[in-house]
Amino acid sequence: MKIARVRTGDGIERGEYDSGTVTTRDGQTHSVGADAELLAPCEPGTFYCVGRNFAETLDQMDYDVPEEPDWFLKPAVSLHHPDEPIVHPPWTEELTYAGELAAVIDEPCTGLDGKREVQEALRGWTILNDLDALDQPGRTARKAFNGSAPLGPLIETDLDPRSLGMETHVAGEKRQDATTELMLFDPYEIVSFLSERYTFRPGDVVSFGSPANPGLLEAGDDVEIWYEGIGTLRNSVVSPDET
Repeated sequence: MKIARVRTGDGIERGEYDSGTVTTRDGQTHSVGADAELLAPCEPGTFYCVGRNFAETLDQMDYDVPEEPDWFLKPAVSLHHPDEPIVHPPWTEELTYAGELAAVIDEPCTGLDGKREVQEALRGWTILNDLDALDQPGRTARKAFNGSAPLGPLIETDLDPRSLGMETHVAGEKRQDATTELMLFDPYEIVSFLSERYTFRPGDVVSFGSPANPGLLEAGDDVEIWYEGIGTLRNSVVSPDET
């Protein structure tokens, strides 16, 4: 099942998504693009982002193979909606993208032990674009800024995350092409590992790293990140002058 979150004339609603229509629990239907605007499918308090989780990324960035998951945090203000333009920050000349599979937490939880407990704690799976200002000093300055986490477009509840194809296209050019089988640590391992250190809250997001991502983003670029079974997260890049 696919879950969407939309803004309607009556407020923000969540429901099952099918062919452009969102049906809420009370049976109301909304048509995306007509009477409803698609939003990010959850409201994370925190993004828990794992890096260095694909061998080709280690080669690209000249990193050592980690012995355990390597992670960083993005705050709630990093959230950015699907289809909403990404404003290229004026303080960086090296903005890049990263097409990542992400899990959405469904209930307060900590100390998850193994795949079954992780599955029970998750709402489902979605897509994150981990924006990165490469010329800034340190991970927080590079990655934890306003709008640095485009998320969506939907949550898929029924999915095996360990063997999914993915592609990223920028300005019509294929920039990433990989499968989640190439991850060094699989999603269940990562969620369990991080849950030993944090108490997750409903709506929090855990992402699992990106294949190598050659190239930067410029104003005028369209970014499309596709993950098998979930869909495509789309955003365009605009200059600050266009806002």
